Amino acid sequence: MTDLTGKVALITGASAGIGAATARHMSALGASVFLFARSADKLEKLAQEIERDGGKAAFLAADVGSETHVRQAVERCITELGSLDVLVNNAGLIDPIARIEDSDVDAWSNVVDVNFKGVYYGLRHAIPAMKKQGGGTIINISSGAAVGAMEGWSHYCSTKAAVLSLTKCVHKEEGENGIRCVGLSPGTVATEMQIQIKASGINPVSQLDPAVHISPDWVAKAIAWLCTPTADSYLGTDFSLKSDEGRHAVGLPV
Repeated sequence: MTDLTGKVALITGASAGIGAATARHMSALGASVFLFARSADKLEKLAQEIERDGGKAAFLAADVGSETHVRQAVERCITELGSLDVLVNNAGLIDPIARIEDSDVDAWSNVVDVNFKGVYYGLRHAIPAMKKQGGGTIINISSGAAVGAMEGWSHYCSTKAAVLSLTKCVHKEEGENGIRCVGLSPGTVATEMQIQIKASGINPVSQLDPAVHISPDWVAKAIAWLCTPTADSYLGTDFSLKSDEGRHAVGLPV
């Protein structure tokens, strides 16, 4: 089993879904977790749950689309928990789903602020902090949409493609400086996002049977595994949980 004892992880989008599952799992593996999302009530409840279970948690309710807020999150993580060893850039939006000609300009731009610029802000402030302490791991939650166009998902596909490019750039710039950067393409996951996709009725993903979606807990296990040297061959790329090879590597059912 992965051992994260002594590590500190900052997780964006931590109030629900993949982010909350990751916080619980990483805490169970020995990490202290800094929770970052917009919902103060959900973050406080999750932090209390983790601490009742013997873990250590802190949180900031703020907007990942704000550079100031992301900088504050990194600073508070280090101040309150002692370091920043793992950054999980998980926060992401897909709603509202619409074809380009029908899209709302402000809503489309907001997805860019969260899905793309929010990841950049995390990288911009985490990398210098990690380099000072000798290294760290950055995991960017990606998607098959990063390499394939989907009707109605122009905002999501283009921002995930941009995040994949950022993953490659970080590896090229900082790989020799102890910064491990990898993307994770989990496939379809049973979260609120799938409810929004289903409701849109656009493209084949909205027609999927909910039974095919994987649990957020599986994604959490993959994120923890990506923090280990065993995953080094995937650095600078997107690791996929959609393949038997990927699931076998993590120790998940195939």
